[in-house]
Amino acid sequence: MSGERTFLMLKPDAVQRGLIGEIIKRFEQKGFKLVAMKMTKETEDHLKQHYIDLAGKGFYAGLVKYMSSHPVVAMVWQGKGVVKTARKMMGETNPADSNPGTIRGDFCVEVGRNIIHGSDSVESANTEIKLWFKESEICDWTPSSEPYVYE
Repeated sequence: MSGERTFLMLKPDAVQRGLIGEIIKRFEQKGFKLVAMKMTKETEDHLKQHYIDLAGKGFYAGLVKYMSSHPVVAMVWQGKGVVKTARKMMGETNPADSNPGTIRGDFCVEVGRNIIHGSDSVESANTEIKLWFKESEICDWTPSSEPYVYE
């Protein structure tokens, strides 16, 4: 199995709507391996760090406030091409542009309630994983199904 990892976060709207299991199920069924997960209610300071690349945008303050208002589920997933594939599975940032069958295409209506965040590159994944998880919180394990997913 590839050592490539990505960071995914289920936003407050996913948690409040009871979509945690459904979203996790999609990544498990795809064949990716969940190596870290926690439900947490983060501070605005932590979320400002996470969204630092959006600091100049008009919606930044509202995004940080919203994301710190309720629990989120932070996760690390591992597998071959997981960053790129996860982005495709999520759909476009604007749910109106997302195809049916994607997470946002199936469950979202508005950009400000698009239920999931995913790293956009291996580099950003590494940065986000370090921001959200200690190395000791990431589990290195081998699923018994691995030979049936990877050649």
